[in-house]
Amino acid sequence: MAVDVLLVGSGGREHALAWKLAQSQRIGKLYIAPGNGGTRLLGENVPIGVMEFEKLAQFAGEKKISLTVVGPDDAFVGGIVDVFQARGLRIWGPTKAAAQIEGSKAFSKQLMRDSSIPTADFAVFTNHDEAIRYVREHGVPIVVKASGLALGKGVAICRTFDEAEVALKEIMLDRVFKDSGTQVVIEKYLEGQEVSIHAISDGKTYKMFPASQDHKTIGEGDTGKNTGGMGTIAPVPWLHQNALQDIEQRVVQSTLEALRNRGATFAGVLFPGLKMAPEGPMVLEYNARFGDPECQVYMRLLKTDILDVLEACVDGRLSDQSIEWVSGFAVNIVIASGGYPEAYKKGFPIAGIEEAEKISDVVVFHAGTTFDGTLKTSGGRVLGVSAVGATLKEALDRAYEAADKIKFEGKYYRRDIGAKALAQ
Repeated sequence: MAVDVLLVGSGGREHALAWKLAQSQRIGKLYIAPGNGGTRLLGENVPIGVMEFEKLAQFAGEKKISLTVVGPDDAFVGGIVDVFQARGLRIWGPTKAAAQIEGSKAFSKQLMRDSSIPTADFAVFTNHDEAIRYVREHGVPIVVKASGLALGKGVAICRTFDEAEVALKEIMLDRVFKDSGTQVVIEKYLEGQEVSIHAISDGKTYKMFPASQDHKTIGEGDTGKNTGGMGTIAPVPWLHQNALQDIEQRVVQSTLEALRNRGATFAGVLFPGLKMAPEGPMVLEYNARFGDPECQVYMRLLKTDILDVLEACVDGRLSDQSIEWVSGFAVNIVIASGGYPEAYKKGFPIAGIEEAEKISDVVVFHAGTTFDGTLKTSGGRVLGVSAVGATLKEALDRAYEAADKIKFEGKYYRRDIGAKALAQ
């Protein structure tokens, strides 16, 4: 029997999910709300916003949607799952209580401290002067984070006191991240490479995904401001099985158990971002959804029907569902608008995607695009050029060859995605 699906979101993550859902043998109608210039080719875009929960639920009811799949963090944190469940509608993802692990860094850091989950020493502040005093006492480098959601941009690594002062002023006084800056978390800076860990859970059991590695800063050599992510590789070739087992036990299992003990059972994708520090893996933050651009590489590597996996998760039978992965590597290179993550212009025509996708094993995912008869830029992160290969270098070579073929005014992308992994 065909399964009609409503997919909520408009970014690269949602285009990748739509791309994979559209391949399912059992998919019926696929609706994407609101979708983007790329998702329109895979299903029907619906002009309802991500945070319009009542309208989305009404649409799902009227269309007799079998399953709603949600991409963005703000929808989970806002309680979209609770709204749908209250109406008896089938939806994938964590409840508002469980998504708090991403919605409040103060909450998640306290949960880690209480549950002995490895993380950097920290303190939480609501008073700007007290936060400044703490930085003076503890010195730099130090990390300043807006406690609430900030589209991946509310983190500042401060190597001087002046940088910390600017970050605290922007977050707490200027409110550049609005209410997300009501609280700040200040934590010890950790050395080491970052990795992204994803585990899908139905609330009773979980299954691990391959480890991936995002490149968060705008500049090559990991310089400049944090972004939502400029490129990803998976799996991570230098992260060995014993390290992954350690992360699974000390982080994933412990976190899901801690949430369960607090009456906030987690169903969906738990995504801890880790720093592989000299003292071992340390949790930097939690996400309560697929990463973006991590989701894009996972959809390229996933061999199993994604609809089967999501339905097993919703129905509490994930333990019976096998998940198979393609061998080799996947990469995703983000092409951004000039000026991102700060001010940038929109509305530039995009060319070259068809030529890019003629290259073997390349798929271009849309993130910030719109279509009004002409495909145009509409966001900071515009496209994700994904490729797979038997080796990491092969996948990267294909992705970069494809990225070079895409044209729009102000186009920018990092040319060192995966470079550290290749060098090891």
